[in-house]
Amino acid sequence: MFALTSLVGLPVNIAFYGLIFVFSLYFQQINGWAPLSTGLAFVPMMGAGLPDNIIVPRLAERFGAPAVIAAGCLIAASGCVALLGIKPGTSYWAICAQLVAMGGGLGLLVPPLTSALLGSVEKSRSGVAAGVLNSTRQTGSVIGVALFGSLTERTNVFMSGAHAALIISAALLIVAAGALLSVRLHPKNTSRGGAGSRKMSVS
Repeated sequence: MFALTSLVGLPVNIAFYGLIFVFSLYFQQINGWAPLSTGLAFVPMMGAGLPDNIIVPRLAERFGAPAVIAAGCLIAASGCVALLGIKPGTSYWAICAQLVAMGGGLGLLVPPLTSALLGSVEKSRSGVAAGVLNSTRQTGSVIGVALFGSLTERTNVFMSGAHAALIISAALLIVAAGALLSVRLHPKNTSRGGAGSRKMSVS
């Protein structure tokens, strides 16, 4: 569980931070928005994760952390797929719901991801575990910006690069969800790492 939750943080952040970078360029360079308007465009996306913090503990207790994290990945992936129809001049209101789905998926998966990772190690090693998770997440964000930035670096091929970034993000999130669901279907695999792991497998 420790290795899995650590690694899941990598593709998740490649997708989210990479796409935030891409859509920042899309709003400003393609649609001609001001930087302030671009920043405000992400408010619904980020705000969608706030209500998740209220319901996530109950969902994780009932269905288990891996299932909830996987659900968050799939919701975010559906938002990526639904955005494949964007083009220059697409109305913000035509893509707002998809951005909200991505933000809601992120809010759904981050708390149980962190909890599952910290619960899979002894308390004395929780600081190291948190450091590993943050390292993989930061590495993912750097890779996402670099990779998706290279796909969209030229204005004349920006939209094809943006579509490729959405496809890659959806694929990464689906793969992460599949890995988590495989753990959910085979809970014995999570029971080898001590008391924390046994607690997570029971939940």
